[in-house]
Amino acid sequence: MSGVIVTNPPKADAKDVDALAQYGVATVSEAMGRTGLLGPEIRPIQQGVRVAGTAVTVLSWPGDNLMIHAAVEQCGEGDILVVTTTSPSTDGMFGELFATALQRRGVRGVIINAGIRDTEELREMDFPAWSRAVSAQGTVKATGGSVNVPVAVDSQVIRAGDVILADDDGVVVVPRERVRATVEASEAREAKEAGARAAFIDGELGLDRYGLRETLKRLGVEYKTYEEYEGEGS
Repeated sequence: MSGVIVTNPPKADAKDVDALAQYGVATVSEAMGRTGLLGPEIRPIQQGVRVAGTAVTVLSWPGDNLMIHAAVEQCGEGDILVVTTTSPSTDGMFGELFATALQRRGVRGVIINAGIRDTEELREMDFPAWSRAVSAQGTVKATGGSVNVPVAVDSQVIRAGDVILADDDGVVVVPRERVRATVEASEAREAKEAGARAAFIDGELGLDRYGLRETLKRLGVEYKTYEEYEGEGS
């Protein structure tokens, strides 16, 4: 497998990235029309952490982390490393030594569509990570691949410089051209949810706030007393 290392790709504006970090993955995905989620199999190794950064992408051969070494050189302040493989793999391709090198360069975390190891050390380092698997299985450094090319994770295309947002709920990708608009849409959604939250605290029901009683009626859902319901079965 030959490959290419793309240098100096365009990136989303750092101020917009930091603004997006105020919002959760669920809010941002909803604000983009329920798109961008990488899928429920990519899970955090820690809890209570949210990060946002610009993607440096890696396409590797399964069980081979050579291109992660090549990608470290392309990483800088505010980036998030995103790694996937040419076919499914759960080998532990990333660990504490990689995190040490990346943390030194200001990288905010890693998303790996394969296995990760040294999870205790990564948590102690405060280096956030999301992975498809946790595995102590080691890898080789023998096959070429690519850095900063478009990659696909769970049918979501991630380009170098796109924004990755990750928290306890998962990971979402925001195309770099849409970051500012997504920040604004997320802000509007947060304001709407704040209004709903206040109403629910006061006792209002979602059925009434969202006009769902008419929806139930339109779908033919009926209200019956327990006696009426039991009587139909006798």
